Amino acid sequence: MTTVPLIDLHADPFALFATWMAEAEGSEPNDANAMALATATPDGHPSVRMVLLKDWDRQGFVFYTNLESRKGQDIAANPHASVLFHWKSLRRQIRVEGTLSPVTRAEADAYFASRRRISRLGAIASAQSRPLTDRAGFEARVAELGALYPDEDSAIPRPPNWSGFRLTPTAMEFWQDYPFRLHDRAVWTFEGQTPGPAQRLYP
Repeated sequence: MTTVPLIDLHADPFALFATWMAEAEGSEPNDANAMALATATPDGHPSVRMVLLKDWDRQGFVFYTNLESRKGQDIAANPHASVLFHWKSLRRQIRVEGTLSPVTRAEADAYFASRRRISRLGAIASAQSRPLTDRAGFEARVAELGALYPDEDSAIPRPPNWSGFRLTPTAMEFWQDYPFRLHDRAVWTFEGQTPGPAQRLYP
């Protein structure tokens, strides 16, 4: 029916993630590291948005944000979340469920310092997720900060309300498109940080 091989149930899910991510980086036109992040309030009201994966290892998947944003407030109240990678060019998805924990201050400082100057200025100037009544005022604030830190090498301090989170998996599900919606799905569930045996799921 297709020459695409079935997902190997004996694979290490992190090694499989690395393979799929590398292939996506070679085929996706933009942001192969983009992922939909779903969070929820303590009473179960969900919200989802696209963020960028900035680091990952066997400890989890890392992204950064304004801690006072909608997602930051959700996470502070309810640390359970899920992310979804969808690579349209490859007809693949990976879904990760787990628990979020803060990155270290050193990790946040290092990543913030690696960002482009204008992105660092924007992170300081933005009251993310709150009403913006005056776009010109926001841009003026960015310009004011730019005058304080006039070049790309400026040591712009990371604001205390900007940091990152690591999603430690409790489950990782891989999905591969097959013709006629006879897709291939495999899920690994975790005992602590150790993936258990994989299970194939009906599409």
